[in-house]
Amino acid sequence: MQRPDNLSDTLKKLKITAVDRTEDSLEGCLDCLLQALAQNNMETSEKIQGSGILQLFASLLIPQSSCTAKVANIIAEVAKNEFMRIPCVDAGLISPLVQLLTSKDQEVLLQTGRALGNICYDSHEGRSAVDQAGGAQIVIDHLRSLCSITDPANEKLLTVFCGMLMNYSNENDSLQAQLINMGVIPTLVKLLGIHCQNAALTEMCLVAFGNLAELESSKEQFASTNIAEELVKLFKKQIEHDKREMIFEVLAPLAENDAIKLQLVEAGLVECLLEIVQQKVDSDKEDDIAELKTASDLMVLLLLGDESMQKLFEGGKGNVFQRVLSWIPSNNHQLQLAGALAIANFARNDGNCIHMVDNGIVEKLMDLLDRHVEDGNVTVQHAALSALRNLAIPVVNKAKMLSAGVTEAVLKFLKSEMPPVQFKLLGTLRMLIDAQAEAAEQLGKNVKLVERLVEWCEAKDHAGVMGESNRLLSALIRHSKSKDVIKTIVQSGGIKHLVTMATSEHVIMQNEALVALALIAALELGTAEKDLESAKLVQILHRLLADERSAPEIKYNSMVLICALMGSESLHKEVQDLAFLDVVSKLRSHENKSVAQQASLTEQRLTVDS
Repeated sequence: MQRPDNLSDTLKKLKITAVDRTEDSLEGCLDCLLQALAQNNMETSEKIQGSGILQLFASLLIPQSSCTAKVANIIAEVAKNEFMRIPCVDAGLISPLVQLLTSKDQEVLLQTGRALGNICYDSHEGRSAVDQAGGAQIVIDHLRSLCSITDPANEKLLTVFCGMLMNYSNENDSLQAQLINMGVIPTLVKLLGIHCQNAALTEMCLVAFGNLAELESSKEQFASTNIAEELVKLFKKQIEHDKREMIFEVLAPLAENDAIKLQLVEAGLVECLLEIVQQKVDSDKEDDIAELKTASDLMVLLLLGDESMQKLFEGGKGNVFQRVLSWIPSNNHQLQLAGALAIANFARNDGNCIHMVDNGIVEKLMDLLDRHVEDGNVTVQHAALSALRNLAIPVVNKAKMLSAGVTEAVLKFLKSEMPPVQFKLLGTLRMLIDAQAEAAEQLGKNVKLVERLVEWCEAKDHAGVMGESNRLLSALIRHSKSKDVIKTIVQSGGIKHLVTMATSEHVIMQNEALVALALIAALELGTAEKDLESAKLVQILHRLLADERSAPEIKYNSMVLICALMGSESLHKEVQDLAFLDVVSKLRSHENKSVAQQASLTEQRLTVDS
């Protein structure tokens, strides 16, 4: 037999024997090549490419030849090099390789699977060629028919086939969608269940799930299998951090689907996550800190589904709910964060909110906020404020939370420069004062707060903060109906923002602004007169009434406001100068009864006063 350094002789000889098809000498040449590839794959591959022998391989890939497996093995080896993948496609090797997938010979199947998998790796041309030759469907059919056989040789073949499908579809949405349509997901889930003892195959299935789970269309399919049960079963067996990490990478995208969230909860994932938290909470090892974060984040994600959340709440008596509560006072920032986010997720319906407030959750959250006033962990502040905001939604909770001192606790964050914290702070205060006149008056007379709101009303870069500040300004007036509050807002320069808010693209905000402005006009017109004038309120109201797109309630409240403004001489004059009568008389025939009625009243008022 020739020595591998005699590579060029081998290649020459191979050209002749390939044509003559003398199997013995052919086999010698192929062994030689394999040996040379084992010693220096890259150099040997370059020589193979230079010799033009690749084109001959296509003719050697025939089912009945004893050398076929070796030829496929050589192709698999050379295709490990990126520069060899397109030449393999150009040499016409894909079609004969795909035809070999129908072979009954296990070694041929194994080497063919490897060759196709390596050619597809990161190669658009390779994938296209396999796609056109219909390779994927044949491989999926093999996975289906070989699925239940657990001998080592078959498991090796299954692993290669899974790997080939991964290389074929990795990061390619349309090919992943193709595999999903071919039904690869139930097959892979079944494989995982049967071969969970085989580390290599299990790992391959997990990589496949991780890739496919990124696609929205896969979630429905996953939800109709027992993937949740299989993954949790597998997870419980894993001791190594890396293996658990791999399972986490599949769980996270899958758990975005509500049906799968519930399945994971029912399969006992939560107990596993709580156990990890308990084990890792005091560790300062990097792996443990990462795992604690992943586990607690996943826990919060499971609570985003309505059914899964309610199942874990168990009327506030559940072990899971109690354990999550215990995270809030912990000294671990990650757990404080997850605990507060979990409470915010539990607080998604009135029943849960009322139960939690009655059982002292507010004090726990206020203590947590207190610990973060100075050193200010922004994510924890944001999460705790989110939870308080949600808890303040049910009417019965508002007074309880106000008397517990929530407003004072929240106001400590007025000096925050972080938009997410500002946004949640504003939302929490707005929820708390809803229909709470006394609290609204107290806050509305707080000059520091009102000045900060006026400043945030100009936060052009942060639409959310800007919108919430406007809404809170309006809410302070609407719920307090207090002259002192109006005076404070006028003195702080808030009027122009309420006028601008009346032109918002959101009807609800327009309406809140108009109602607040009508109260200002009714209670403190003299104080606000100049500001209303310079903000061009009358022109804006004319535009809202003339615009056919304005909602009925906007037209109604604009007319109410016009009538209220008549008490000011200068504003009255502005109303007369703009032809309001024309616009208003047209609205008398408006299809909305309230609008039509208000138009008649407004018309009378305008006629009397003109």
